[in-house]
Amino acid sequence: MEVTGLSAPTVTVFISSSLNSFRSQKRYSRSLTIAEFKGKLQLIVGCPASCMELELYGPDDKFYSKLDQEDALLGSYPVDDGCRIHVIDHSGARLGEYEDMSKVEKYKISQEAYDQRQDSVRSFLKRNKLGRYNEEERAQQEAESAQRLSEEEAQARAIAVGSRCEVRAPGQPPRRGTVMYVGLTDFKPGYWIGVRYDEPLGKNDGSVNGKRYFECQAKYGAFIKPSVVTVGDFPEEDYGLDEM
Repeated sequence: MEVTGLSAPTVTVFISSSLNSFRSQKRYSRSLTIAEFKGKLQLIVGCPASCMELELYGPDDKFYSKLDQEDALLGSYPVDDGCRIHVIDHSGARLGEYEDMSKVEKYKISQEAYDQRQDSVRSFLKRNKLGRYNEEERAQQEAESAQRLSEEEAQARAIAVGSRCEVRAPGQPPRRGTVMYVGLTDFKPGYWIGVRYDEPLGKNDGSVNGKRYFECQAKYGAFIKPSVVTVGDFPEEDYGLDEM
């Protein structure tokens, strides 16, 4: 094949290798010698430049030629955008050897040693009293959480199991039902009110994550915060859900 010079300063090619299964798209200067080009390919395919054999394929994956003249310029070969340069490794490495991350030695450090380091994130947080190392902020958060829990408990105590109620959650229409459960739960912190709706407007059957809190039909049960539950004389309403 005739070797010709090309005037475009750079070329975008695909790089493949006998050492791995992926391809990468890269842009290179045509003024690189093949020796310099191999040096750059080391960072991509992982094999030494001295062990490389380069093959040039066209955009249609048709073999063009070998890039075997170390002092020749990359641009002196018929390399164009979309071509593929395949690197054949002769170092003895196996296919996929540089892709198997399980063989990479992991750096491990004990908690005691990490605590003694002065350049760690943990050390920075401690020095600046940030996050969980800010005792004042942490105490304030705990106090606010305790206050919310106390307020929820007071609201929950005013709601008796068996009472008729109306639920007015933000962004949702009012829903009526019967209070079936009042108290703490395993699925989320705080106090919750278990309601059996008059119509299938709920999310469960009175159980959450396999634990039953009360009995009702599927889609009739729901758990709501006490602040959106009002007890009183709320007769059942006909929502017309059974009509065709």
